Amino acid sequence: MITPPTALLVHGAFADSAGWSAVIGALQGHGIPVLAPPNPLRGLASDAAYIASLTAQIDGTVVLVGHSYGGAVVSVAGTADNVVGLVYIAAYMPAEGESLGELQERFLPSLLTDSLRARTYPRENGEPGVEVTIAEGAFPAVFAADLPPETARVLAAAQRPVAAVAFSERASAAAWRTKPSWVLVAGADKAINPEVERFGAKRAGSTVIEVDGASHAVAVSQPGEVAELIRDAVRATT
Repeated sequence: MITPPTALLVHGAFADSAGWSAVIGALQGHGIPVLAPPNPLRGLASDAAYIASLTAQIDGTVVLVGHSYGGAVVSVAGTADNVVGLVYIAAYMPAEGESLGELQERFLPSLLTDSLRARTYPRENGEPGVEVTIAEGAFPAVFAADLPPETARVLAAAQRPVAAVAFSERASAAAWRTKPSWVLVAGADKAINPEVERFGAKRAGSTVIEVDGASHAVAVSQPGEVAELIRDAVRATT
């Protein structure tokens, strides 16, 4: 029996692995091995190094799946030898040497730009770092407009901050240049301009689906669509 690749799901900023819950269930129901580790959200280089290290220790091949900022992480981490495909869910797809800020600046800004709130956090070198979250009152409209308001409020309260440096740090690699990729564009995304997602897909020559009306939280609101695209990638690379 041929073992399919492991689908390793990498969440983005302002979220955690619980956002993949329904997607995980759907994939497991089709016999696909799944791993959804925590993304540290401390910076692109360090986050990608963590995911790449974890990926390299998985037996067999891997399809890396990134949501939002997680797309940038898998673009860098995807150079690991056992990665056979990349899936981007409402995600950034930076080129080598490109930052997320530079990529976003090619297009009209999203609602996210004016909705971020900054705090400091302690770092090992003793200097405080800056991390950002989405203002709780703005979170439903920016991140989860197609979810029930009560669900969006819970996600807002539970969001994980991302280090601000993640938006300015340049990607050291772009695995999508040499490995097949699949992209889901969230048609009503207010956190990342959907044009950013379309541009990344076109530049990479990706297989693309677009979910009309889907918010940035598409893995929560439309888990069936997300899981089906991941299954397509797994089938194509098995």
